Amino acid sequence: MEMPQNSRGENTFISTQPFVFTSVPTPVENGFDVESPGTKELCHTPLSNGTLLSNANSPLDSCIQPLCNATSGKSSPCSEEVKYVSANGENIACGWGAFAPDCLQFFNTPKGILFFLCMASFLQGMTVNGFINTVITSIERRYDLHSYQSGLIASSYDIAACACLTFVSYFGGTGHKPRWLGWGVLVMGLGSIVFALPQFTTGHYEVNFSEEFGTCGSNQNVSCTERSSSLSNYRFVFMLGQFLHGIGATPLYTLGVTYLDENVKSNYSPVYIAIFYTAAILGPAAGYLIGGALLNIYTEIGRTTELTTENPLWVGAWWIGFLGAGASAFLISIPILGYPRQLPGSQRYVVMRVSETHQLKDGSHKTASNPDFGKTVKDLPLSIWLLLQNPTFILLCLAGATEATLIAGMSTFGPKFLESQFSLSASEAATLFGYLVVPAGGGGTFLGGFFVNKFKLRCSGIIKFCLFCTVTSLLATCIFFMHCPNMPVAGVTFKYNGSDLPEGTLQLLASCNENCGCLREIYSPVCGPDNVMYYSPCHAGCSTVSRFPEGGKKVYRDCSCILQHFPSGLSHATAGKCTSSCQRKSLLLVFIFIVILFTFLSSIPALTATLRCVSDRQRSFALGIQWIVVRTLGGIPGPIAFGWVIDKACLLWQDQCGDQGSCYIYQNSAMSHYTLIAGIVYKVLGIIFFGSACLLYKPPRGSPDSPAASPPSSSSASENITDLQEQGSVLQTQDSV
Repeated sequence: MEMPQNSRGENTFISTQPFVFTSVPTPVENGFDVESPGTKELCHTPLSNGTLLSNANSPLDSCIQPLCNATSGKSSPCSEEVKYVSANGENIACGWGAFAPDCLQFFNTPKGILFFLCMASFLQGMTVNGFINTVITSIERRYDLHSYQSGLIASSYDIAACACLTFVSYFGGTGHKPRWLGWGVLVMGLGSIVFALPQFTTGHYEVNFSEEFGTCGSNQNVSCTERSSSLSNYRFVFMLGQFLHGIGATPLYTLGVTYLDENVKSNYSPVYIAIFYTAAILGPAAGYLIGGALLNIYTEIGRTTELTTENPLWVGAWWIGFLGAGASAFLISIPILGYPRQLPGSQRYVVMRVSETHQLKDGSHKTASNPDFGKTVKDLPLSIWLLLQNPTFILLCLAGATEATLIAGMSTFGPKFLESQFSLSASEAATLFGYLVVPAGGGGTFLGGFFVNKFKLRCSGIIKFCLFCTVTSLLATCIFFMHCPNMPVAGVTFKYNGSDLPEGTLQLLASCNENCGCLREIYSPVCGPDNVMYYSPCHAGCSTVSRFPEGGKKVYRDCSCILQHFPSGLSHATAGKCTSSCQRKSLLLVFIFIVILFTFLSSIPALTATLRCVSDRQRSFALGIQWIVVRTLGGIPGPIAFGWVIDKACLLWQDQCGDQGSCYIYQNSAMSHYTLIAGIVYKVLGIIFFGSACLLYKPPRGSPDSPAASPPSSSSASENITDLQEQGSVLQTQDSV
């Protein structure tokens, strides 16, 4: 029987010289053991189509099986001493230069590289999306930074990534990917070390405070003179650390994804990529938990202080996590640098992969099939032009940008939404949001890849699946028609005497606190026994403070504004916000979970569709271009757009000596409605882009996606062989030949 030929010229593989392979472990299939006949019986074993497995090499013999020397008249066992060598003579053993011991070859599998790449993506997510977001407030307080300066620090990561993506994805795509990945992780670790440096180059953090500060009658004074502090110059060190984080992480989500895709069977690729991205999503959750725990440790370890974690002047040990992340990155980079350009066994997946590249009318997509294409800078403009001519790729990039906008907006302001709706503290809201994101985001990411593999979806089917997920999440977004009522705040939502206050009008001072000398600059909410919140203990007229034993909340007593409502003597207030009794809380949380789940459910399928609709030699570069589009149109402006929308719902702004600061209290109904509008707009755009991509996608002739596909086509034959291999029945032992 004639061997089925791939319908795509770029993957045509002709063996003209014998392969030599070293010690070959038990045959594996993408890292999973395949049940097959004993190794000694594989010499002179026919393929399922009747072709004899002998010294004559075929593409299906590729690197995963040792070639065995047959002796006339009897079968001989396969040789145990072989060398890992690729088709072009390149060493594909795992090691560093000449040091490649046999014990390391156990890790020279797709499962091995997946493990180390998952560790790297977990570390990147924990550091950049976990530690940074957790410690940014502490850094502002410690180094006298303004909010816009800390925002620039956070944005430095995306700026550096966008600047490097084109270069890294273009040249790394045709280079030695594990070396690019390993050095990238090293640079990322260096960035973490640089980020922690200011802790060791500045003096000790010391503050003076009074326990009675903020109560009625205390000597309250807030200086409004602008301080010139040299500490703010350390923002450039933090920006440098973030630049190194961005540069180091650039290869991870472009070259790392394509390296996995190239070295596993196309059906398994979405599962491997889903596991890789799931680790990246779990990283921020670990960063929030570890970073939050470290902030409970005083930043000057070994020095005693009277400050408590509840005090606004407290600064935790923000720097410890970055030192640990830097050391971990150095350790993870070492094994990644030892991997070969291609894993043993990967060549046959390239041979047997059925082309799903979008077909251009002028046939220019065939240009990328040239083995020498993309190795020099002169091919860069043509490579970009080929991608711009691919409407499916462009529409998938735009759809990814809309989803990235929602994900970035939810990640940044999701905790704030929960904090306002359910009257939670910032830490409680962050924890609750983490409980939603970890199972919904991580589970959705993994399940998306699992469904693509389970149902063996091809490019058009994958795009339709993404369209279904987007429509479902749009329907779930309608839950934002509902909201929880605002907790009553004296002087903000109603007057101190209990009458209604016109919207947009503040009346924080009344006869019960007018002699206390309360300041707008000091916001420290307290809750009275009537479940009414007050702007601060001073605005509640409280004159003394006490504390429950063993770290309990502060209790303010002798509160004159509360006493007028409780003549019996219940004139105390507890530090913190009042607890909300919203009956819609469970329903809101369930539908928010569904929105997050189906948003992440389409992420890996959309990425898989991107990889399949472009030429093999352009995959890394295509991912780089896609990341640039996603970051510039989604990741970077997403938080800005959501922040602008949410600020429209603000009831009470911070007063910084006459200047407007951040928002203290939001109108819950307006916040829900504005979030609903933003969600509907971006989800509808996503539906339009995914739907257009599905309509405009043109699969190759003979592809199962093509209307002209016929059962006896060579593509079908190739797929039949692939299915047989997946079932472990490619090699069948026969008693006689």
